[in-house]
Amino acid sequence: MEMEMVALVTLLLIIEYIIFAGLVGKARVEGGVDAPAMTGDPTFERASRVQLNTAEQLIITIPAMWICGSYFRPDVAAILGGVFFIGRFVYRGQYMREPSSRAVGMVIGFLANIGLVLTGAWGVVSGLL
Repeated sequence: MEMEMVALVTLLLIIEYIIFAGLVGKARVEGGVDAPAMTGDPTFERASRVQLNTAEQLIITIPAMWICGSYFRPDVAAILGGVFFIGRFVYRGQYMREPSSRAVGMVIGFLANIGLVLTGAWGVVSGLL
């Protein structure tokens, strides 16, 4: 049952990303930014950056969470993945209000990722020894 929690957090992260993508589309329409343009409206540009930054982080988060869950502890993986999930919402809220204030959300996600990578590495190396 424990790896199911890792799967659930993975699904939540995917849903969060889909929501962020939808908000980019909404901002594009509301800001009058016709494709393929990527600039022209500050709200659209912020929403787009949040989506892109989230995609960049998910490349680390999802595999690290599964490695941590498989080789260290699934509960730790799910908790750290959940922390990352919350951090992304904090990041988005801050970035959309004022991009220079995004640090708290960014740090939450960064620390969760470091935790996932380190515990996953610990589990893998311990298994090899």
